[in-house]
Amino acid sequence: MRSLIQQSVVLPASAESLYATYIDPALHSAMTGGPIEISAEAGSRFSAFGGLLSGSMITVIAPRLIVQSWRSVNFKDDDPDSTLILTFVPEGQQSRIDLIHIDVPQQDFEGVANGWDKYYWTAWKKYLAQK
Repeated sequence: MRSLIQQSVVLPASAESLYATYIDPALHSAMTGGPIEISAEAGSRFSAFGGLLSGSMITVIAPRLIVQSWRSVNFKDDDPDSTLILTFVPEGQQSRIDLIHIDVPQQDFEGVANGWDKYYWTAWKKYLAQK
């Protein structure tokens, strides 16, 4: 059975700004507090948190959609990559990020599901509050 993580968060920034923060390595690192390598070029590799997360950029439609092939160090060697889909949606003076993350292996499902809030949504709110 395929796994599904589905989350949404509303943040006090434009969708364009949120997209830029995710796709720009310096902004992404400032927001999460961890090193990242990322590019908007389809097919390019990315890594986050010193290689704890890695994968490739499948599709990028600026400034609304990012699709990544994604895995963590907790995936087994024979586990296929999961797929991460992020959409950036304007909502008045704020914006919503919708996340769909499919095919996370069972042994890492809870950690990944909780990690989005702990390492991204909470960090993003703090980052925006400091700006």
